[in-house]
Amino acid sequence: MSLSPRMNALGRVYFWQGGSLWIGRGSGRTEWHGHHAHQITLPFSAACLFRNEQDEEWKEYAGAFVRSERPHQFEMADAAAAQIFVEPETIEGRALALRFAGADIAPLPESDRAAMARMLMTAWDAAVDDGVMIATARAAVATLARRTVAAAAVDGRIAKALELIRTRISGPIRLADAAEAAALSPNRFRHLFVQETGAAFRAYVLWSRLNVAIACSMAGGSWTAAAHEAGFADSAHLTRTFKRMFGMNPATLVRG
Repeated sequence: MSLSPRMNALGRVYFWQGGSLWIGRGSGRTEWHGHHAHQITLPFSAACLFRNEQDEEWKEYAGAFVRSERPHQFEMADAAAAQIFVEPETIEGRALALRFAGADIAPLPESDRAAMARMLMTAWDAAVDDGVMIATARAAVATLARRTVAAAAVDGRIAKALELIRTRISGPIRLADAAEAAALSPNRFRHLFVQETGAAFRAYVLWSRLNVAIACSMAGGSWTAAAHEAGFADSAHLTRTFKRMFGMNPATLVRG
């Protein structure tokens, strides 16, 4: 496959608490990257390619699940597709981790893949409003997670810390303050946070800031304004974080 050396994407990004939908057209290859959320990739026509080892062969997928925090590369020809990100500490995220246990990258079961793609394509083609698009994406996630056993909710103490992160996202966020909100010592909080979310505290805060910045950009703001809104030191810090987590430059993500 002869593609652009970098990934370019034209479309929309929709957010809800614990997840997001990226939908539109994409082309090219990402750099090596990893992110906090599980990733569900649904090409609408041509298959996509993934690999998670530098020297391994690319593998073709009609639809794929990528586990949280797993480094990988992604490649696709110019085609319409949906990417759904599901944070692993959510009920849906835990259910997906159980269903795809043991796999860094796994093919989606064909019946689920077809149903999810049909739901999302129908809504996208109909140009539904944001609320309907988000509801459709969440229904697609539920479709994929439905066969797992019930998954427990995140520990209530960590839930309080996550709420503190959300409310302070545009400014400094200290681990000590989050530990206090959870009524835990910093050391105990650090351990429990990783156990419950799958990410270190600082990495989770960066992921949360990045989502706020992307939402700001999708609403029409510049990346400089987005960096400020999300509490990054500057736009260069935002760009470095975006590339590390998504394998592409934020400037190549354009609202369609």
